[in-house]
Amino acid sequence: MAVAARIDPKAYFAPQEWAPLSRRSRWKGLALLAHAWCVIALAIAVAVISPWWLKLFTVPLAIMIIGGRQLGVAILMHDAAHAALHPNLKVNDWVGNHLTTGGLIDYRNYHLQHHKYAQQVEDPDLSLSAPFPITWISLRRKILRDLTGQTYWKQRWSGLFKRIANRKPDEPLWPILKAAVYARRRFLIGMVVTIAATAPFGAGWIWPVLWLVPQATWLPMISRLRNIAEHACVAKNEPDPLHHARTTHANWFERAVIAPYYVNYHCEHHMFMHVPCYNLPRAHRLLKAKGALSDMLTSPGYLSMLKLATAKAA
Repeated sequence: MAVAARIDPKAYFAPQEWAPLSRRSRWKGLALLAHAWCVIALAIAVAVISPWWLKLFTVPLAIMIIGGRQLGVAILMHDAAHAALHPNLKVNDWVGNHLTTGGLIDYRNYHLQHHKYAQQVEDPDLSLSAPFPITWISLRRKILRDLTGQTYWKQRWSGLFKRIANRKPDEPLWPILKAAVYARRRFLIGMVVTIAATAPFGAGWIWPVLWLVPQATWLPMISRLRNIAEHACVAKNEPDPLHHARTTHANWFERAVIAPYYVNYHCEHHMFMHVPCYNLPRAHRLLKAKGALSDMLTSPGYLSMLKLATAKAA
């Protein structure tokens, strides 16, 4: 099996430069996670307390912001998968399992294969980038499916209903439902607790509108855009480790609703996968100062990347 080529940090950084880049802070990762949940809470609060006429603006804005921070929470779980969220591995894994999207160990086992075989035939994520470039019409259809909840349904729920529909005549239903409830226990507990806490105050709409809708619409779309920016139009079996992933320059709006917590520095992440996300901008600046950016795969922005990803003629 073709293992992707790796980068030796010594090729770019002196020991005194590399040490602070690779150091895991005891508070920075936790502070970013607290920031994500506080932004979600603040967006919900603003949408709730707004008068009805202002909700026409604050609710859609909250959906975008909350969906962006839902991605942010997942990104910080991704850092935990690299043992980069906290220097104490037990704390790192507990936080990654219980205060983010969960499923840390399974995700870690899967995701590290992506790094080991980045853009090689054995890369488990290769199918996500392989179709590009595509036509603009094709991308528009995909985004429409994202924003209408079709992608969410397919990824999260359709498999369960197919499993129920295709079970053998003598196969009992209860074990299937029990396994499905257990697999989705975090989702269901969050739903029940939130609705029970808010419904008595006439705010039972918070969970379906300000949590489920962002999760089912905005989050799938920006996750798609993020993945396109990171790996689309990268050659299969690419030998150059500086071309396994792409760094995309993000403006303040993109960082707020599409690319939170430095996820846009993806080339640097693949080059040095154990560097915490909050140190990636510093790594980028050092690499730029050393003249390395010209050898790396970069894009000036998300719109530029989408133009490249939709360059196929209709």
